[in-house]
Amino acid sequence: MPDVRCGVCRLFGSIYPYLDIMGFKDFFSRKKKDQEQIRQEQETLDSGLTKTKESVWSKISHAIAGKSSVDDEVLDNLEEAFVTSDVGTDTTLEIIDRLQKRVAQDKYVGSEELRTLLADEITKMLEKPENSGQLEDFEIPDTKGEPYVIMVVGVNGVGKTTTIGKLAYQYKQAGYKVVLGAADTFRAAAIEQLDIWGERVGVPVVKQKMGSDPAAVAFDTVSSAKAQGADVVIIDTAGRLHNKVGLMNELTKIKNVMKRVVPDAPQEILLVLDGSTGQNAFEQARQFVAATEVNNLAITKLDGTSKGGVVIGISHQFKIPVKYIGLGEKIQDLQIFHPDEFVRSLFGNAI
Repeated sequence: MPDVRCGVCRLFGSIYPYLDIMGFKDFFSRKKKDQEQIRQEQETLDSGLTKTKESVWSKISHAIAGKSSVDDEVLDNLEEAFVTSDVGTDTTLEIIDRLQKRVAQDKYVGSEELRTLLADEITKMLEKPENSGQLEDFEIPDTKGEPYVIMVVGVNGVGKTTTIGKLAYQYKQAGYKVVLGAADTFRAAAIEQLDIWGERVGVPVVKQKMGSDPAAVAFDTVSSAKAQGADVVIIDTAGRLHNKVGLMNELTKIKNVMKRVVPDAPQEILLVLDGSTGQNAFEQARQFVAATEVNNLAITKLDGTSKGGVVIGISHQFKIPVKYIGLGEKIQDLQIFHPDEFVRSLFGNAI
């Protein structure tokens, strides 16, 4: 009886050279690469949150140390642990309230179960609404052939331009055609910095001279992107906050001129916040949310800080989903934010 397996092997061997032409070799290698990428991203997340994990978890462990059940003292200690971890007062009270209800429901909860309950409730608080339109990776929703426009806002120094460069890299890696717009014509060197990122990533940058009308730059960028069939447009904006009315007017003008080219633009208004500033990030978020319709957050510089608790507090308090988190200086160290992975990394072996 012939060896069927050998026949299959010979057949596969004979057609293997043609797999590259047909694209199947790419399919198999891409699948393997994706698994490796997932592993690397998880390692980056764990490493980037190390200081926050050590800070938050040590405080929580101290709060429940030696306790066989959850009493008022444990709840008070947990409240102090979260507040001092930059989670924010309002969010902390919500966590404690949820915890009390779960403890009452489950009747008896020891310290080990408490850790699991905490992780579970924080994950639920961070979950994105079903109608948020957020996708699971660096991909864009169906825009019916129009460019997907991201307008990036935030004060100077939070890593706004770096975030734009990393976003451009990630979307280009995902197979999209990306165009950048240098509409921060106020800050010295802002245009040059974006230019450097454009060259590094290999994407075009639409720009004018310093002091030009930011709205004109945004209009030119979206017009150029549409003409060349680009998929993603990322617009940099000025980060000054000295005049909220002026900021609001400028951002409104930029949005309005882009709508002349793409009626739904900008589909994403991304506020970039520096996670290492702790409570200052709350104030920045408050002012920008008042100035424009922010619908997504990027929280940067989480590596090297123990104040990563702001991710929980800001997202919950302002009811705006965190979409991206910055976890390092490498170009690939900007990740899509997944609440379950974030909490799992934060609580480690506790869940």
